[in-house]
Amino acid sequence: MTQTKIFFNETDNIIDIRYDNVFKAVFTGDAPASRKALSKLISALIGREITIISINANEPPISNVRDRQIIFDISCKAGDGELINVEMSLNPAPFEPIRLEFHAAKLFTGQDIRGTDQDYDDLKQAYQITILAKKRFFQDEEFFHSFEYYDPAREVSLNGLSRIITLELSKLRKIVEKPIEEMSSPERWAIYFKYLTDKSKRRKINKIIEIEEGIAMASEVLISISKDEKERFRLMSEYKYELDTQSKLVAAKRKSRQEGLQEGIQKGEQKIIDLLKSGKSPEDILKDYEVNS
Repeated sequence: MTQTKIFFNETDNIIDIRYDNVFKAVFTGDAPASRKALSKLISALIGREITIISINANEPPISNVRDRQIIFDISCKAGDGELINVEMSLNPAPFEPIRLEFHAAKLFTGQDIRGTDQDYDDLKQAYQITILAKKRFFQDEEFFHSFEYYDPAREVSLNGLSRIITLELSKLRKIVEKPIEEMSSPERWAIYFKYLTDKSKRRKINKIIEIEEGIAMASEVLISISKDEKERFRLMSEYKYELDTQSKLVAAKRKSRQEGLQEGIQKGEQKIIDLLKSGKSPEDILKDYEVNS
């Protein structure tokens, strides 16, 4: 158990770590606590202790939200050479599962083993880790999944080197009621991400911080960001830009759909008017419609 003075008051207004740009700022910051917190988070999720030795340059950079992809990812490398991609997805898209498979494959196959002194045995493990803040993607009630290549009919694993790990934060209703001491490390991290800004759960969050060293380190960085008004404003401005852009796209789609519907109605009404002007009886008009349909 770590001894720490990090805690949140019930009145503290803490920035939400589920915003993907905040998540990346916490775990890739310059402070040593950021790197240690990232190592602890990944260790908890893959089930063994690892140390992150490098974080790859991500494109687009966190300072340029306008050129970014949907999600800020943290691409890093562990001491034994494992390749790990970690990301927070606040509003995951319906295609998220297939997207994860695509990026897990790219992470694994992106390793270069060309050369006379290397072969397939030199490939390292690759982990695609995604925290799904909202929506449910898998039918069971388990919030944590670790996927690998597997023959389900014969219950045989390929024992491959690539893994897709997901946390669905929408499935924590029962887990949050458990005593902290009975929670697993992945459960504590998930509760932390989900309920950090819920002031009614502030006491439970502080208890988790006392027990989980990595969460205490992440909180230390998050408190620093929350108190730094300039940094807080920058992160919230990025999130505002993301929401504004998303809202404009949705509004444009809805307007286009509505205009298309209105145009169809007008054409239909005009066709009925033309048919009525033709002098045909309603019975004949109906017969013509049935034949043309």
